[in-house]
Amino acid sequence: MLRHDVAVRPDLERIARDHGFDFHIIDNEVYWDESRAYRFTLRQIEEQIEKPTAELHQMCLEVVDRAVADEAILRQLAIPPLYWDAIAESWRTRDPSLYGRMDFVWCGKDPVKLLEYNADTPTSLYESAYFQWLWMEDARRNGTLPRDADQYNAIQDKLIARFAEIQSRHPLYFCCCKGTEEDRGTVLYLEDCARQAGLDTRFIYIEDVGLGLGGVLTDLDDNVIRQAFKLYPLEWMMRDENGPLLCKRREQWLEPLWKSVLSNKGLLPLLWRFFPNHPNLLPAWFDGEKPQIAAGASYVRKPLFSREGGNVTLFDGAHNVIDHEEGDYGEEPMIYQAFQPLPRFGDSYTLIGSWVVDDEAVGMGIREDCTLITKDTSRFVPHYIAG
Repeated sequence: MLRHDVAVRPDLERIARDHGFDFHIIDNEVYWDESRAYRFTLRQIEEQIEKPTAELHQMCLEVVDRAVADEAILRQLAIPPLYWDAIAESWRTRDPSLYGRMDFVWCGKDPVKLLEYNADTPTSLYESAYFQWLWMEDARRNGTLPRDADQYNAIQDKLIARFAEIQSRHPLYFCCCKGTEEDRGTVLYLEDCARQAGLDTRFIYIEDVGLGLGGVLTDLDDNVIRQAFKLYPLEWMMRDENGPLLCKRREQWLEPLWKSVLSNKGLLPLLWRFFPNHPNLLPAWFDGEKPQIAAGASYVRKPLFSREGGNVTLFDGAHNVIDHEEGDYGEEPMIYQAFQPLPRFGDSYTLIGSWVVDDEAVGMGIREDCTLITKDTSRFVPHYIAG
C-alpha cells in the first residue's frame, strides 16, 4: 500500500455537482480528497483485503446463529427482550440483507485487523461504489494513472444484482431522516441502483412514515408500506414509539432484524470468544469481563451502539486517555478492544473500509483523519490497483 499525490481535476466542483455529490465538501472542509491516492497490488487486494473480509463475514454469521439461540448473548448486546423472538425468526427465515462495511487497520505487513462491522447503516457507499470509480476512469484518460490501472470495486454491480434478487410485487420504499445531506445522498444512490434492477421504488422520510389501522405503516398517501430500506439504525427503531410493531414482522426491512446482532460493537468480544487468536481479530471483551490483553497494553473503549466514532476513547497502558471523541452514546454499555494504531501517512491516519454485498466481499473505500479516531467528517481518498 502506497499513498502518493495526484493532480485534482480542475473541474471537480462541476463534476461533483453534475453527479449529485452534494456533500463532497462538509462543514467547509474537504471530504472527497483526490489530491492523493492509494496504490495497491492485485495480490494485496486478493490476499489481504478480499479473502479476510469473506472469512470474517462467515464468522459473523456464525455469531448470529449462536446469539439467537442464547439469551445470555442477547442480554450482553443490550438488545431489549421484547425483540428477541422477532430477531430469531428473522434469522431462521433468512430475511434478506443487502450490504455492510468492515473497518480494518492494516499496516502492510501483518494481517488486517477488524476494528468494527458497520452491518446495518454504513455510509460512504456512494463515494466507494460510484464516485471513486468515476475518478479512476478520468485519471486513466488524462494520464494521472496508468491506462491499465484497475480498482477493487464491484460494489455497484453487486448492489444492482442483489436488488434484482430480492424484489417483490410491492414497491420498495427508501427512508432516511430529514436534514442529513450525506444520508439523503446515500439513499438516492441506492434507490437508483434498485431502479436499475427493475424495482418500483418510493422515497419517504422516516419522520413522515404514518401509522394506519391495524398497526400498519403508511406513506403520505396512506399506502401501506410492505418493504423498505432504511438508513436508520435498528436500535433506534426499537426505541421509537412504534418500535414494538417490528415484532409483528409485517414489513420486510433492509437491513433485517437479525442485523441488530452484527451492527452492535458487542460483536467484537463475541468474535474473540468464539474465534480466539484469529489473525484478523483484536482481543476484545465486555465491560466487567477480564481484560484480554497484557497489563500495560493500550486499549480502546467503545459504546455498544456508537456510530462515527462517537464516545470512543483510546487509553494507553497506564489508563491515560490518548484520544477521545465526544458524542451521544456516553450512557450506553461499553466494550473494550486491544488498541491497534492506524498506519500514518504524513499527517493522516488511514482506515480501510471493506464492503460486503449479498455475503460477498466486493470493494473498498479508504478514509483519512488527522486523529486516530475516524469520524463522519474524515476524508475519503480514492484507490487503484497497479501491479
